[in-house]
This record gives sequence, C-alpha cells and structure tokens, in this order.
Amino acid sequence: MYADLEKAILRNVKGLTSEQLFYAMNIKGIVGCPKNIIKDFKALDCMDMFEQSPDEWGYGGIVKNRYETIQGFHSGSPVGSDKEKNTMEQLQQHEFMRLEKEGKLAWITFTRKQKLNALNTAGTIQLLTIARALREDPDVRVIIIRGEGRAFCTGIDLSELADDRIEMDYHRRFEAALRLFETMEKLVIVGMHGYCLGGALQLSLAADIRVSTTDCWIGLPAIKESLIPGLGTWRLPRYVGWGRAKKMVLGGQNIQGEEAVRIGLVDHIVPKEKFFTHLDQKAEKYLAACSTGNRMSKLLVNQAFDMDYDQVLSNYFKLQERAQFSLDAQEAKRAYLAGEDPLWQ
Repeated sequence: MYADLEKAILRNVKGLTSEQLFYAMNIKGIVGCPKNIIKDFKALDCMDMFEQSPDEWGYGGIVKNRYETIQGFHSGSPVGSDKEKNTMEQLQQHEFMRLEKEGKLAWITFTRKQKLNALNTAGTIQLLTIARALREDPDVRVIIIRGEGRAFCTGIDLSELADDRIEMDYHRRFEAALRLFETMEKLVIVGMHGYCLGGALQLSLAADIRVSTTDCWIGLPAIKESLIPGLGTWRLPRYVGWGRAKKMVLGGQNIQGEEAVRIGLVDHIVPKEKFFTHLDQKAEKYLAACSTGNRMSKLLVNQAFDMDYDQVLSNYFKLQERAQFSLDAQEAKRAYLAGEDPLWQ
C-alpha cells in the first residue's frame, strides 16, 4: 500500500539534516510512518529530533502527497536560510491550530471551531510539535492557549473514537505535550470559555494559570465513553482535593466557571464579551512579572507534592542561584535604584 510513497520519500530523504527531516514530517502534517521508513530514519541518524521512541508518532500511515515537502528540502539549505525561515513560518499554520508570536508573548489558538475544537489525532501531533518548538524558543516568556468559536475545546474527537481511529499513541502524544507545557520555563495561561471538557481540562490543569468565563462548562466526562480522563486523575486532586476530584471524575459531572473559581480550579473570571481581549490583559500582567525568578519559582512550585523537604531544599538552592545571578536580577537592582519598572530579559 505504501510502496510507491515509501520509495519517493526514501529517494529524497538522503542528505537531509535531522532538523530538515523534523520539519518535513511534522510541519506539513505527516501523521505517522510505516515501520520500515522509521528504520531508515534511524539508519540515517535522524531520530534524535524525536527525543522519544518513534512509537510516539504512530504508524497510522502518511498523508498522501505530503512527501513533496521532503523533496523541497532536498537542496540542503543551511539553517537560517530563506528556505529555513519559510519553514518556520509554516510552523505557525497548522491545520487545526494557529501559532502566533509577538515579542515575548505566544498564542496557540485552536481553529477547529466547527467541531468545538475537538482534538483529533492530527491535532495531537500538531500540539506536540508546537509545544516542543515553544519550549526551545529563547524569546517567548508567556504562552496563551485559547480556542476560536463557541468553545475552548471539547477534548478527544468522539467521531474518531467511534470510528476506531484513536490509538494509544494519541494519549502518549497528548500527555507528552501537556508535560512540556507543565515543565517548560515559561508561563502557560489557558483561556476557558463555552466548553472546557475532557482533554481541554487536562491541558488546563497542566498550565500555570486558568482564566474562565462564569458560564464555561468544565469537566472530565471520559467515563461516559468508558475511558480514563488521562492524567487529569493525577493533576485534578492537586487543585481541588481528592473528594472534589473523585466527584468530578467518577461522576462525570461538569461544573461552571463560577464554581470552578470557588474551589480553586480556576484562577480568574472574566466577561465572555471580548474574551480574548480580557485574556490578553491578564497575560500582560503576568508577563510584567515574568522574571527569571518567576520562572524558577514555577519549577519549584510544581515539585511541591512530589519531593520531600531535603530534595526540594537542594533543588531550591540550585534554582535560587540561577535566579539571583541572572541578568534579570541585575536589571531588578538597576530598576530599584532608578525608581523604574524592570525590563526583564
């Protein structure tokens, strides 16, 4: 079935750098790869860009006609060339979400509004690709994740699930993306409006700050599909306690934004009119505080329930050293003496 396509890809993959191969496969939406092609990638020493095993990407097949991208890279343009820059621009134009950057802010916007931004298999690949790119971006300090249309996101694509097109790799990719957002040295803010269900709430729990409207429906209804709601089972109790978490998970019960802020699940409530504007205003306030010390504090707070005192203390000293002797700390001293607001790196 893949024979002609495989030959076309392998004919053009020779001589690619690992970065070029990474972009060729992921920017243009290649959903998976037959095992023998994966083996050829390994032989070419290109798998380092995937960080984990090739199983993470799945073997669901290659979207037809996408190998033209690989052909386009065959000239071997160096990093930083016009072709490389064009490729980076393509990263911002995924099929089911959009990445935008301005200064130190980045926006990930789900654009599948006709499906209430339900996350299909290709969407998990796109989200993981974007998460990896943002983690390595030296300029971005704050990331805002939001959704177009009537909902932030309604989680797993139930039509794909019903059609048996959701493999275990879907869950592996999705959790890998969440963990990147959770652990990267950037502040991640999620905007919740309309519906924030299933995987959408899982994503929100992996973020640092949650901003919601009062009438947003929030929940983990996976049990209704006889599924486990991912590691929402691990993250939700940390915010709301075991009792409330079990009520939401085991009962599949949804709550609204007003209740969510009362129990500590949501941090800010804003009007639904001009929601994106209100969301950006909150983000600007966090950006103004996003020093090196701020970002190191995120890492330490994330460990609060996972390490004993001695482990946390040791890690604290390491992170405090990074913070205290950073350029931002120098800027804080300058701003204090000058009576000005600091301008963080």
